Amino acid sequence: MSEKSIFTKAVHAGEDPDRHHGAVSTPIYNSTVFKFPDLETGADIHNWRTEGFFYGRLGNPTQQALERAVCELESGEDALCFASGMAAIAAATLTVVKHGDHMVVPEAVYATTGAFFRFIEEKFGISSTFIDSADPENYRRAVRPETKLLYIETPSNPTCRITDISAVAAIAKEHGVSTMCDNTFATPFNQNPLLMGCDVVIHSATKYLGGHSDLSAGIVVGSRAVIERARHGTSKLFGGSIAPEVAWLVMRGIKTLPLRMERHNSNAERIASFLAEHPNVVKVFHPSLTGDAGHEIAKRQMRGFGAMLSFDLGSYDAARRFLNEMKVVTLATSLGGVETLAQHSASMTAANVPQEEREKTGITDGLIRMSVGIEDVNDLISDIDQALQGE
Repeated sequence: MSEKSIFTKAVHAGEDPDRHHGAVSTPIYNSTVFKFPDLETGADIHNWRTEGFFYGRLGNPTQQALERAVCELESGEDALCFASGMAAIAAATLTVVKHGDHMVVPEAVYATTGAFFRFIEEKFGISSTFIDSADPENYRRAVRPETKLLYIETPSNPTCRITDISAVAAIAKEHGVSTMCDNTFATPFNQNPLLMGCDVVIHSATKYLGGHSDLSAGIVVGSRAVIERARHGTSKLFGGSIAPEVAWLVMRGIKTLPLRMERHNSNAERIASFLAEHPNVVKVFHPSLTGDAGHEIAKRQMRGFGAMLSFDLGSYDAARRFLNEMKVVTLATSLGGVETLAQHSASMTAANVPQEEREKTGITDGLIRMSVGIEDVNDLISDIDQALQGE
């Protein structure tokens, strides 16, 4: 049988009705404790010699179904769920690196991710070199003998910089180090970093995988060896486990992911083009634009350009007027839901980043980050236009 479309995969990924008494929708298993038939079997399950469940923090059937679903969408060997995207990033990173190791990471990265890298340098002695990830050779130049991880976030948050995943993965393999890619902005619908040579993929499932702004979750996907190390190490010891109700909500969201992403992608392209022609907009960041620095790489490695975009209005006052004039677009700091959201990155998610560092990565006082939703694009453009005209 030929490879199934992602539209089909998304609907059926992770399903195994025979395991769940024929249930078409995987049930929510709220039990934190699971009975053993006898001591010998219990010991085997408890010590991971036999498949099974014994304690909710260490997995349950609903969580397992979600892990299998995302594994299939990302073409990974195994996956592990967490309570948030940051829990997933922390667990994955600390599975790969230890005290004395070195990482190469993007300057343009989600502010809390960057803060985490600085935190583990201060507390755990795991150092990072921050580079402009738009040029893969910057990764090569930053590699040291103690380097163990090249970290990628593409498209980046919030300025949508594009990193050539295959090129960075090839550099990593030359030096015998691991690669890790935050695929939250793109989603498995738009790109699959594991198929481009990456070792580990991370998602904040709070965003597009869940898709409805009603949950918090994270997922790590990769080789079985890496996931097993995380399962028995950082996941078990730090305890950032996902709730079964949340795992079920993410699974439900995934079933419509391709349909939503088609609309997200097309809406964002239309809005990016509109903004690029608007006289009150200084600059637009979206890889669909032919003038965008990452356009050609994005065309090669992505199936769609994604729903995240940002644009610079030139000043804080212009950004404030725009955000306060929006009627359909919602002023909020998250992303990836069905509704269109906009935020002022410099005073919100990147507020704790020094101004010089913010501006170096394009986060100016006039920058707006927009998560384009699935509303009628003409309604969105009309709202954006009137907000841009606001005095």
